[in-house]
Amino acid sequence: MPLYEHVFIARQDAATTQVEQLTDQMKAIIENGGGKVTKVEQWGLRSLTYKINKNRKGHYVLFNIDSPWAPVAEMERQLKLNEDVIRLMTIKVEELEEGPSAGMLAKQARERRDAKWGRGDEEGFEGRPERSFEGRPERGDRPDRGDRPERGPALDRAPGVES
Repeated sequence: MPLYEHVFIARQDAATTQVEQLTDQMKAIIENGGGKVTKVEQWGLRSLTYKINKNRKGHYVLFNIDSPWAPVAEMERQLKLNEDVIRLMTIKVEELEEGPSAGMLAKQARERRDAKWGRGDEEGFEGRPERSFEGRPERGDRPDRGDRPERGPALDRAPGVES
């Protein structure tokens, strides 16, 4: 049977449970049509490169599908009718990827980075720990800078203004 990779993006307003239900419905359409969904990855809420229908973010979902075209076409038709879906794409491939996709690897790297900095998904930059300067030596005076001349009355005036 032909192999496909399918990605759809749901609106940022959609709850995670709604996206999961939509994913299950689409998986059922493929399986009822005689196909098989070999991998489902939910990449979560990610920023879009540009606004789509006033949305700046979207819930990304990836399917790896081993199925004839008819169930895939029906799934695409159902997704196009759904108000929560803002974009979708299906690509026929020679072979399906094993292991996590590039989108999932990026999500995992982002989660590791956030865990390192002590941030959660909802915290943003406010959760970042304050920088600590303990243990650094005092800089003191900087001898590499020469003495600065004192400001006299001529330096207090703006250039081009005579008194």
